[in-house]
Amino acid sequence: MANSMVSMKKIKIGGIDQWIYIRTKDVNNPIVLFLHGGPGNPSVYVLREFQEPLEKHFNIVQWEQRGSGKSYSKKIPKESLNVNQFILDLHELINYLLKRFNKKKVFLIGHSWGSLLGVLTVKKYPELFYAYIGIGQLVNPVESEKKSYELVLNKAIEYNDKKAIEDLKQIGKPFDGMKPPYKTQYKGGYKARLRFYGWLAKFGGVYYDVNYFTNKKRYLYEEFEGKILFYLPFFIKEYSIIDKYKRVKGGMLSMQAMTEEILKIDLKKDVPSLNVPVFFMLGRHDMNVPSVLAEDYFNNLKAPQKELIYFEKSSHLPNAEEAKKFNRLFVEKILPLAFEK
Repeated sequence: MANSMVSMKKIKIGGIDQWIYIRTKDVNNPIVLFLHGGPGNPSVYVLREFQEPLEKHFNIVQWEQRGSGKSYSKKIPKESLNVNQFILDLHELINYLLKRFNKKKVFLIGHSWGSLLGVLTVKKYPELFYAYIGIGQLVNPVESEKKSYELVLNKAIEYNDKKAIEDLKQIGKPFDGMKPPYKTQYKGGYKARLRFYGWLAKFGGVYYDVNYFTNKKRYLYEEFEGKILFYLPFFIKEYSIIDKYKRVKGGMLSMQAMTEEILKIDLKKDVPSLNVPVFFMLGRHDMNVPSVLAEDYFNNLKAPQKELIYFEKSSHLPNAEEAKKFNRLFVEKILPLAFEK
């Protein structure tokens, strides 16, 4: 198609090289900008695999954030990895996209950590956005980690998994008896944290119907629209071998540099209202970023228009786990906002 585009491009943002990935069937489409999670966990493969039908209606833009994936460099000052700098980077990127595609606004999707960044940026620059869409919406990271542990332990008890119950109790509740600054949520350090995330994945907290690490079917549904596995990010066709190395290094650097600051955020206090339409698209069974906390925030959030949509067979990535439903609703509910007067 004459107006189609597939572009992995390096641009200067905040004085350093950062990468954006653009896919569309028509460059005249409205812009959707996706903010990945982590921090430091870019996911170019997700939208390419599962949101390809949206390219007919939107310019899909993915940003490899400062210090993440292809945007990683050992020359990046660690102190520049802070929330305010990411907001400034995002503002600069949006203005670049608006100028490049001759648009006035964008749609912003935030996933997990990206949902914190998204809400904070929309609060500061509402005039730049048609709407904000939260997936795996994070609200208060400390409360999220505590609730996550509770849900996973309850799931282990429900399935009478004695090994999981014993290990989870040995790991202990996150932040239990600990005082900031936090190096990790668990007294056992990062090894304990990784053990917890292993159980989280086993019991459906990441993907509802498939074990994140083994791709084995679990307990409930036979249907699973997605095919993302733990190892798939390392087979990204857009990445060179060096890029895959950068992805690992960037993830480690970003978590080390930003965890302490991120744990201080509480959107219920910091952002009680937004001046744009808001959509939360949540996996019913998300235990990684428990959706019950996002629902509570949504119910109290003031916005000119808002809608919460649950995906009943999804956990943390409903846009992959129930991709057909996600894409259909995105076109039906989100696209018309670009043409309202």
